Amino acid sequence: MTVGSRREFLVAGGLSAGVALLGARALGAGDDGVVQRITKDAATASIVVQHLRRDIDLLRGSGGNVAVLSGPDGKVLVDAGLSVSRPRVSDALASINSDPIRHLINTHWHFDHTDGNAWLHASGASIVAHENTKRHMATATRVDAWDYTFPVAPSGALPEAVFSLTYRMHLNNTSLLLKHYPPAHTDSDLSVTFGEADVLHVGDTWWNGSYPFIDYSTGGSIDGTIRAAGSNLAVTTNNTLIVPGYGPVGGRGELSGFHEMLLDVREKVAALKKAGRSLSEAVAARPTSAYDATWGRFIVTPAEFIGLVYQGV
Repeated sequence: MTVGSRREFLVAGGLSAGVALLGARALGAGDDGVVQRITKDAATASIVVQHLRRDIDLLRGSGGNVAVLSGPDGKVLVDAGLSVSRPRVSDALASINSDPIRHLINTHWHFDHTDGNAWLHASGASIVAHENTKRHMATATRVDAWDYTFPVAPSGALPEAVFSLTYRMHLNNTSLLLKHYPPAHTDSDLSVTFGEADVLHVGDTWWNGSYPFIDYSTGGSIDGTIRAAGSNLAVTTNNTLIVPGYGPVGGRGELSGFHEMLLDVREKVAALKKAGRSLSEAVAARPTSAYDATWGRFIVTPAEFIGLVYQGV
């Protein structure tokens, strides 16, 4: 796959070229500005609007996938994207309808999902998130794999309402259930269920079309990622639309394949580590080879993913 065709695939699938850097560069410490590179790419990335069901739309192109629920209570956004995308995100929101922005839900604390918090709050959104999202944003927080320490977020970007396990909202004739995962991608992940529409936003507990990034610095783990995928399967049906943090909207078939891949790779890498293989030897053994054509060509490379699994078994 050429660089150009790879970029076209990533954009078409909701995985921007800037996010490609998240996987291609983030796992090497001291790689000269991963966060800055992602932000720079988002400054010019196009925002694609996709209608899902009922009054729910999806914005792709500014950080993670942003779900938008419209109606008389004002727009409800799930995730905020990157602030440098504000002009194009504003235009995309206006293209859906004229409903004001009133609510924002963060699926977890990472900058590609919360960097737009401040401007959305200034535009009228109250912010809801898990308590650990606010905790990480309210202090200087380092992600070792990105070789980056995030500064304290401005007060206007911090969630105003936080919770521990579950949080319910009823807005725009829709029942919303926010549910915290035990530590998975991070220790702050939550899912958002749009009850009447049978749509589930799972944040970065699922990367559709790529091996996932796992943030061990803030509580993530391979076992938690596996548990989260299993939990997502348990609360969905064959009719459910499942919105990943990155990649195209999918269903149980794609999510089940992701879950099975995680289980198999974890078992193989754990066996290699138990046998005394070093990380480089584990990578050379190619325990992901059966899945690389599907999951390993786009964001997190097979070697990087093996390293993430090896760290956690």
